[in-house]
Amino acid sequence: MFTGIIEEKGMIQNIQRAGDACVLKVSCREVLKGTHVGDSIAVSGVCLTATSVGDGFFEADMMAETLNRSSLGSLPVGAGVNLERAMPADGRFGGHIVSGHIDGTGTVQSVTEDGNAVWYTIAAVPGLLRYIVEKGSIAIDGISLTVAFVDESCFKVSIIPHTMEMTTLPDRRVGDRVNLECDIIGKYVEKLLTHPDPEKTADAQPAGGLSEEFLRECGF
Repeated sequence: MFTGIIEEKGMIQNIQRAGDACVLKVSCREVLKGTHVGDSIAVSGVCLTATSVGDGFFEADMMAETLNRSSLGSLPVGAGVNLERAMPADGRFGGHIVSGHIDGTGTVQSVTEDGNAVWYTIAAVPGLLRYIVEKGSIAIDGISLTVAFVDESCFKVSIIPHTMEMTTLPDRRVGDRVNLECDIIGKYVEKLLTHPDPEKTADAQPAGGLSEEFLRECGF
């Protein structure tokens, strides 16, 4: 599990492709501290397993699913990436629950300066936007951010100077793809409400999930 608080910016040092998969080599420093082969590192929001750890770099395998679901497959050698180690049990929970399992990608629609802040408008498909709520959390390229606006076609976030300095967001231009991970809590709630327990009888639970009538019958 991650928190979306970026520890450092790394750089893609090499991409070794083999069919539908590849080996990603990332140069970095901070996230190597205490990291061993088999540990998880979020690379621009994508949870990857370190298969090799060396002096100033780590390597990780990326399968076809990862390349298809995220923007990592389109990044060139030399591109910057956001890096975060998995959260330790005794660490601070500064962001929100981030699994590192990307739901899909969005597209930078506009970048607008507003005093010392910068507004990013991200276009996304309805299947992702349904899980994005105003004042809720969203991970963009692994960065834990608060949604300031959302409608049927896009959402907006306001970025403070510290986040601009510590992450790769300043490298993103209009038209660029970014990795999106929606708040996992909303997805679990939806699944529980729309997929009733098959072991319960039809009388005990409505076939379509939770309803106002069902709640009234149970005394709520």
